[in-house]
Amino acid sequence: MKNYIDLHIHSNFSSDGDFTVSQLMEQCQEAGIKIMSITDHVSVKANHEAKRIAKDYNIRYISGIEIDCRYNGIDLHLLGYGIDEKSPDFDRLEEHIWAEERNASAQRLEMFKELGLVATKKELNQLSNLEEGGIWTGEIFAEVFLAKPEYLNHELLLPYRENGPRGDNPFVNFYWDFCGQGGSCYVHLDFPSLEEAIQMVHKNGGKAILAHPGNNLKGQLELIGEMIPLGLDGIEAFCSYHDAITTDTLYDFGLKHGLIMTAGSDYHGKTKPAVRLGGYYCPVQGEDLETALSLKGLLVD
Repeated sequence: MKNYIDLHIHSNFSSDGDFTVSQLMEQCQEAGIKIMSITDHVSVKANHEAKRIAKDYNIRYISGIEIDCRYNGIDLHLLGYGIDEKSPDFDRLEEHIWAEERNASAQRLEMFKELGLVATKKELNQLSNLEEGGIWTGEIFAEVFLAKPEYLNHELLLPYRENGPRGDNPFVNFYWDFCGQGGSCYVHLDFPSLEEAIQMVHKNGGKAILAHPGNNLKGQLELIGEMIPLGLDGIEAFCSYHDAITTDTLYDFGLKHGLIMTAGSDYHGKTKPAVRLGGYYCPVQGEDLETALSLKGLLVD
């Protein structure tokens, strides 16, 4: 059975998303998605329009956000569902993180230059979602570098070419490899702690869900148990990044601990071409999945 729920989708209000809210609604309708949430990075702006037009597409909608945060030195993403998107808390968060991202972008520009990969600010800004520019994600750097003819055979970029070992999602794989924790162009940002992020979600009426734990906590899934006392409501058990074994492990863990378990693709567009709407392994289907996700109370009527 085709998955009809996708609670992890990014619009162009994210620094690395491609599509407008209405474009995403159209794509979800075409993909057979009936329940969705737009969870942009530290931004709630998409929710206003999404809630207004969801009925036009026969889609049930849940307000969402994805918050960058940190736990014991580990960079994580926290999904907030059913939040009050009108709260000024989220506007302040977005302003703070975007300021951090601008500083980090300038630092990465110099770090890549030291690796022999040069880009101009003009080239980078042409690909930025933000009108004022200055925020250049690892995916944007990748897109610029991979398009340069002079870098066609650059050894650092070969893995991200077609048929290369990292060529399935070249832009985001480049980001993870170079700009993620442990990467040569990683920059430490002032993210809220996981506990602070959970508290923000709860303060604004939402449920706090740990995003794609099989990715961010690979080999350390036992840490989820430490996060539950902080107020964590659930985990994104069903995700495009999780294989069947990881999914089943997370699902069993969620059942054991009475957690909300959500499902999402983490759809962005060109930055993750191998990710499709509703594209995740899930052993639970239909109304049983809605029950497992504990969706009651979060959906827009």
